[in-house]
Amino acid sequence: MKVRSKPYYSLKDYLIERYGRRVQKITVALPFTCPNRDGTKAFGGCTFCYDGSKPSMIDSAVPLETQIKEGIERAKRKYGEDIYFFVYYQSYTNTYADLETLKNVYDTALKFNGVVGIDVGTRPDCAPEEVLDLLTSYAERGLEVWVEYGLQTANFETLKKINRQHGVSDFVDAVLRTKRRPLKVCAHVILGLPGETREDFVETAKLIASLPIDGVKIHPLHVIKGTVMARQFEEGEFEPLTLEEYAAACADFIEILPENVVVHRITGEVDERLLLAPEYCSPRMKNRVIEAVEKELRRRGTHQGSNRKALNRGA
Repeated sequence: MKVRSKPYYSLKDYLIERYGRRVQKITVALPFTCPNRDGTKAFGGCTFCYDGSKPSMIDSAVPLETQIKEGIERAKRKYGEDIYFFVYYQSYTNTYADLETLKNVYDTALKFNGVVGIDVGTRPDCAPEEVLDLLTSYAERGLEVWVEYGLQTANFETLKKINRQHGVSDFVDAVLRTKRRPLKVCAHVILGLPGETREDFVETAKLIASLPIDGVKIHPLHVIKGTVMARQFEEGEFEPLTLEEYAAACADFIEILPENVVVHRITGEVDERLLLAPEYCSPRMKNRVIEAVEKELRRRGTHQGSNRKALNRGA
């Protein structure tokens, strides 16, 4: 195993190993929606979701080409000219449109020098074969293509409560079908969903570890104003994890992951003007959360993959 900068296989380490230089993600937003918002499956979206998880500084009304161009210019001013780029289609469900629309969206990334990959955020129930074939066509042209599936939890009862409108089996099916192609899969998970315990978090980690998944994004539940979950929080139905609880749960999770799974992130932030709780999910505390998780792993003397035996017995 190569020497790495952290007790887990970070996205930064992966990209340096693969490309030998910094690779910056250019996050963009499209005027898409989701099947649990538009009435296909339900209305209102996930109970935790605010505006499709779109970063506050990004406007989906701005033409996509302009978003990418301006993102690349900002990155070059900050990091210099010697960098590559991924175009990250983040907000809402970025495979939830007709093929012609999706092709135009993905083709836009090809117009820019230095773009080495695309990263497509979506739901596991929105990955039909024809869309996966379209994404494969970009991989066959030399781009690195990641498909990011929101799982959030392996607990089906929780998925129902948060209005995900898909099951664990949808996730497993999407992963297996995607991995029959030259595509990379990243799973999104949330630790601290209402009613869940550390045992639930471990079960989610075990599911991720048992599948041919290339990467994972882990973050603590944060409560955003204006969401259904905000009302539930204000009515005292649940409490978010403390920073210490989250650091311990995240360390448990990382210990179960195979060593070759790329950990894209271990926290998540939201604009403080929108954040209700917990305080540590604000941008100014991002590094503190990362440090807390890494400190917990060092305290235990463990690292990613230390607890792979959890797959064969109760953790």
